[in-house]
Amino acid sequence: MAEKSPKDTCLYCMHLPVLDELMIKIADLDVSQVFLFKEQSHPGRCNVVYKDHGVDLEELTDEQRNAFMKDVARVGKAIAKAFNPYKINYGAFADTLSHLHMHIVPKYKDGYNFGGVIEMNPKKTYLTDEQYAETIAKIKANL
Repeated sequence: MAEKSPKDTCLYCMHLPVLDELMIKIADLDVSQVFLFKEQSHPGRCNVVYKDHGVDLEELTDEQRNAFMKDVARVGKAIAKAFNPYKINYGAFADTLSHLHMHIVPKYKDGYNFGGVIEMNPKKTYLTDEQYAETIAKIKANL
């Protein structure tokens, strides 16, 4: 098993400044938190972050895993209702950060990168503060 990254360097656990540069917290869920990515090439893209550091999906008990996946599905449903994407892609990428999180990436026909693999941060589409607030309100209304 790979060595875990330390908790004291975790952007989620330590709320490092880079977290605020990349995301906006939307809400606390049952066993996780949900964040809106500031980069919005995929309108509504979020990240669901598990409450504890240093665990991988396969290390969770059935109860913990089911609770986390329930949070993930809840956010996916909220995004589907709020933005009506063609498809929602889910991805858990944590090569260098030992904090379980799931990317929820709505994809739109004729939209950015449809049919392709997501870019972690394409740095193409940013919103105004008002647009972020509207996007967050749409997601929260459907959580």
